[in-house]
Amino acid sequence: MRRVRYEINGGPEVLFIEEAPVPEPGTGELLVRSEAIGVTLPGVRKVREGTEPGPLGGEVAGTVVAVGEGVTDFSEGDRVTGLCFSHAHAELTLLHHTMASRLPAWATAVDAVALVRSGLVARGAYETGRPSPGDSVLVTAAASAVGTLALQCAKAGSASRVVAAVSSADKAEFVRALGADEVVLYGDASWGDPVDIVLDGVGGELLGPAVRALTPGGRLVAFSSGGGTIDAYELLLRSASVIGFQMAAIARGEPAVYAHRRDELWELHRDGTLRTHVFAEIPLAEAARAHEIIESRRNLGKVVLVPEH
Repeated sequence: MRRVRYEINGGPEVLFIEEAPVPEPGTGELLVRSEAIGVTLPGVRKVREGTEPGPLGGEVAGTVVAVGEGVTDFSEGDRVTGLCFSHAHAELTLLHHTMASRLPAWATAVDAVALVRSGLVARGAYETGRPSPGDSVLVTAAASAVGTLALQCAKAGSASRVVAAVSSADKAEFVRALGADEVVLYGDASWGDPVDIVLDGVGGELLGPAVRALTPGGRLVAFSSGGGTIDAYELLLRSASVIGFQMAAIARGEPAVYAHRRDELWELHRDGTLRTHVFAEIPLAEAARAHEIIESRRNLGKVVLVPEH
């Protein structure tokens, strides 16, 4: 089978296609023939900022072709999606059964990798901000896979005003079509009138303006892998708070809550409340191009790798 590996060589070309043996599912694992693989910013950062090569994890969706010892909740032929922590960028990949869920009969594999993880993060971050009726919400990285769904969650909720923060003006029309009432650019001197909640998926240097965008008593929900430093004095001035959110903690610690939220996502998608946006479907062999799109922040929505079986 073919899979993507990466090397730390100091040059621009770090992703390569290689032939690898088909993995054997271990205890509790599913062997999945991948039909769609989601490309994420944390995965891209791992390649660019890592100190040594390792497997590229990520979202996968496809069909179970074998099950390991102890697996009783899935069988060969089941269509599943989930987060893979080993080699996700591959034609065949291993997925632990606790991280897997079935696809509805009407859903596609591309639907799954565009909706499930990104939607769980988006909705979880929004709810972590403790929204009240009439609150205003600002979403950074609003044109990303998570950002597009976070905008829609806020718009479908009780928000009175939804602001999209993006990296360039050419994304404004796209995020307005998703329901953004206002659009601001990262480099703007001001992000407009203060908001009650900021959902930040960028981190780094944007944390400063994100805090300054808050009303007195406002909440910043930080869910980015980008790190960064927050000025405590800025929080003090606004009596504001910062709340960290990580979906993986809920998946591990509250599996019933995780499953319930996931099922709700599919229903919201089916009734049109949450729409997925796929920017590009790219062959697995061109994984480097998919990573470059994410790294350059050109994507409007999800970037998906599609193996050619």
